[in-house]
Amino acid sequence: MELQERIARRLSARQGRSVVVDRDHLSPVVHRPDPVGRGPVLEQLLDAFEPVFDGELPPPVSVVGPPGSGTSAIITALFGALNDRLSEPTRTIGTTTRAGSTGPVTWFVYVDGRRVESAFAFYQEVLSVLSQEPVPKSGVGTDDLRDRLCNRLGRPDHRAVIALDHHDEPESLAYDRTHDLLEPVAESVSTVAVGQTVPDNWSDEHPTISVPAYRNHELVDVVTDRASTGLAAGALDHESIRTIARWADGNAHDALATLFGASMLATTDGSDRLESHHLETAWAGVPEDGVHLDRVLSLSETRQRVLADLVAVESADRPIREVATEIASRSSLTAGTVKRFLYELADRGIIERVPLPANGSGRRPSAVVPRFPTIVFQALGPTTNDDENTTD
Repeated sequence: MELQERIARRLSARQGRSVVVDRDHLSPVVHRPDPVGRGPVLEQLLDAFEPVFDGELPPPVSVVGPPGSGTSAIITALFGALNDRLSEPTRTIGTTTRAGSTGPVTWFVYVDGRRVESAFAFYQEVLSVLSQEPVPKSGVGTDDLRDRLCNRLGRPDHRAVIALDHHDEPESLAYDRTHDLLEPVAESVSTVAVGQTVPDNWSDEHPTISVPAYRNHELVDVVTDRASTGLAAGALDHESIRTIARWADGNAHDALATLFGASMLATTDGSDRLESHHLETAWAGVPEDGVHLDRVLSLSETRQRVLADLVAVESADRPIREVATEIASRSSLTAGTVKRFLYELADRGIIERVPLPANGSGRRPSAVVPRFPTIVFQALGPTTNDDENTTD
């Protein structure tokens, strides 16, 4: 961030007396263009991609890291930087010399498996980077998009490196599926698998780059960087930052969810700083070994609204049937539909079923509780269904 922009943000915050200067800089689902503390990993990736600068495709690469280690941030930042530095106006990466001679063109494409559920959506996402023209969202078939991809990569000097993120999550596009979809252009593409595990049957000949969990001092730097641009001056002291990093134990998502949640609580209180009770309440709202908030925000709007109502009605000690009935009363959904959604979301791990005390000889009832940061979701997710009509 430029110095003048930093000064402008501070002036704006003091004039409005707001503890939050820019909440995007605090958000656990927003990636920074230059990930803090990840220089060695970026160098390893650049080594793996080195062949592209000689006009050749790199080998397939797997990028593996535990939750909150920044694998997504690393890939999006690297692809973005390569595009900014080397791209043509069409967002291509051209291997050009400083003298201006043009060589082979390679596109670097990031695909979020959480948000791409079909072949049509996958081709559309890839073509949105490769194509010089807008890619239709409807009115054409999957075969048409595949033909467009083949035409775009049909030239011997056109290539693409395609990263599939979150390939190993249950509801995401699988890495093997992308190979099937890319088979017609297999000679012109290389793939990057990004997730917590390597794909099934991964070859030992292909590089695997491991991203470690953040060390405590690195996580302190991450939180400091976000707080310095997202909060008003003096809103958070260094000891509190150290506390957040210690709580999060190497998980940047959980640390930023705590920072964001505490900021929302301080704003609601009209406080000009994040107090200890804001931090403690925010941390209590971040489940241990929970689900990344972006998984929740990638769900359909209807399901997100059901989850927003689930948080609002405080479901921890109430049977699922009772909770489903109350949520249904706040929307146009039936209690049966809400109950089905809740069971489905529990199967996905987004929420958790918790047994309740038995109330007789029948089946033991259970409640459901969120496995995601609730305070942050209430701020970034949809409104509750009190005055909304929804359809699925």
